[in-house]
Amino acid sequence: MVGIIDYGVGNLFSLRSSFGAIGEEAFVSGGPEQLAAADRLVLPGVGAFGDAANKLHQSGLDRFVREQAAAGKPLLGICLGMQLLFEKSFEYGEHEGLGLLKGRVIPMEGRLPAGLKIPHMGWNRLEVRSGRLLQAMDGKYVYFVHSYFADGCDDSLAAVTEYGVPITAAVERGNVFGCQFHPEKSGSVGLSILRAFCSM
Repeated sequence: MVGIIDYGVGNLFSLRSSFGAIGEEAFVSGGPEQLAAADRLVLPGVGAFGDAANKLHQSGLDRFVREQAAAGKPLLGICLGMQLLFEKSFEYGEHEGLGLLKGRVIPMEGRLPAGLKIPHMGWNRLEVRSGRLLQAMDGKYVYFVHSYFADGCDDSLAAVTEYGVPITAAVERGNVFGCQFHPEKSGSVGLSILRAFCSM
């Protein structure tokens, strides 16, 4: 059973529908007691890092997520949810993340070749480097929407995508996984990734 963490930001119900499409029971909740009963957790997210981090902290879900990850429960961060797994972000200031993975989140602006649009939006190819979650996904295309990306995360880097420069596409360390792209918007490839997560 998959618990989708509701802290006020995220594409929650399409994500739940995607798990349903692969025959996995999933529920959406902001309650730690209910979420603790799940076999695995998903941290979704859209919007600004600082706002999302504040909502997690105010609800106490930041502490809950850290405790669950430390206890070994599989955790998947998606898009902004992946970025929150890192130590800090420089999106509109400097903000602390969950610190589950080493690294920081930085803007694409000033780091991409001239002429490339920001946000990075659309289908891009995965180049898988390591890990279990994406081991059968090298060369597959998935859907991205983001203006910031993870940097300095060599010890958890699982996949990159090319957008003028190599962009962190996925991370993995132990029971903590992250996808910068949206599996729930990535068709059959995305469903295969969610299915792989459910086997972890």
